[in-house]
Amino acid sequence: MVSQKLKDISLTTFKWILICFLIGVLSGSASAFFLVSLEWVTQFRIQHDWIIWFLPFGGLLVGLSYYYWGKSVAKGNNLLLEEYENPQKTIPFKMAPLVLLGTLLTHLFGGSAGREGTAVQMGGAIADQFTKIFKLDNSERKILIILGISAGFASVFGTPLAGAIFALEVLYFSKINFKSIFLSFLVAYVAYFTVEFWEIKHTHYSIPVVPELNFSTIFYTVLIGLLSGFAALLFARSTHFWSSLFSKNIKYPPLRPVIGGVILAIAIAGFGFTKFSGLGVPVIVDSFSNANPWYDFLLKILFTGFTLGAGFKGGEVTPLFFVGATLGSALSLVIPMPIALLAGIGFVSVFSGATHTPIACTIMGMELFGIQPGIFIAIGCTIAYFSSGSVGIYKSQIVKGAKYKLYQKWL
Repeated sequence: MVSQKLKDISLTTFKWILICFLIGVLSGSASAFFLVSLEWVTQFRIQHDWIIWFLPFGGLLVGLSYYYWGKSVAKGNNLLLEEYENPQKTIPFKMAPLVLLGTLLTHLFGGSAGREGTAVQMGGAIADQFTKIFKLDNSERKILIILGISAGFASVFGTPLAGAIFALEVLYFSKINFKSIFLSFLVAYVAYFTVEFWEIKHTHYSIPVVPELNFSTIFYTVLIGLLSGFAALLFARSTHFWSSLFSKNIKYPPLRPVIGGVILAIAIAGFGFTKFSGLGVPVIVDSFSNANPWYDFLLKILFTGFTLGAGFKGGEVTPLFFVGATLGSALSLVIPMPIALLAGIGFVSVFSGATHTPIACTIMGMELFGIQPGIFIAIGCTIAYFSSGSVGIYKSQIVKGAKYKLYQKWL
């Protein structure tokens, strides 16, 4: 009897290690292909800036593809969260190629969007296919969704610790199986090293000077945390507002990104706002050494919210990095702290507020910037989390706990 139990445990352990390896390799490879493709379309757009006038055409392709082939996966990241909370049916694999194509078209023609949503959706779609292969039940299927989110996030940003914790924290107030914790870390590292194997390079940031921790620096860190939380709230509300506006006023879904594309093309190309196209990584990198105009973060919120609300595809996280880094950079004109530190705090704090994931964002900050600014990053992420409101970028995310009770009491 004991021997049989040990054998069953060994087989179960082997099964999940195998699943983690398969999901990590497949999701990591998908992210590697996506990152290479994204870099190519971004460089093509930069070298041929006239292509932005074809943004309505790109919007039409995205709109038609989802209307005729992707209705069941149109919810994107929210579908993953919903299927975790209330499992219904396996996520169709077509989510992966559809979001990949939609995101590349969005970036090729100059829409303002990110990349994490694409990687997470590809990871989730890939992972959920193992439900049928290994004949898993609903509780085990929930683990697969966590693994897909973890692998996608870790591989696209090169932050395995943050990816593993993000997958758990974004679902924190749902029931999480204890073994999901170990497996989330395992798949995150497999996905991360898969991208490394494909020799894909991630953007590096640096905070060369970290001041002494005292009352003054803590006060300023709390202040930027508050402002980051408000920026996160504005970002989330903006995205939901534009999505609702387009849905109510344009009944035929494929027309939404077409009309949105016309407006965006005129605004971006006609008025010289090309720095807000695509990911905006060069602007993010520059913000660590040069102060940005105070309105840059507001314009990125506007352009990204409008782009995604109109029906274009992509993620929200890199635009959130843009918003936070440029906000922190602009504050260096009035806050006597190193510009790189302010940009770094804003970088992860706005993300923390918009996704309700302060622990993952703190870890991510230390993975990207080093251990030295860790205490400042932790303070900024925590304050932003509490000051960003009760609604984040993911409508289907469950928010409870201290933050939820605070807003229930006072709002």
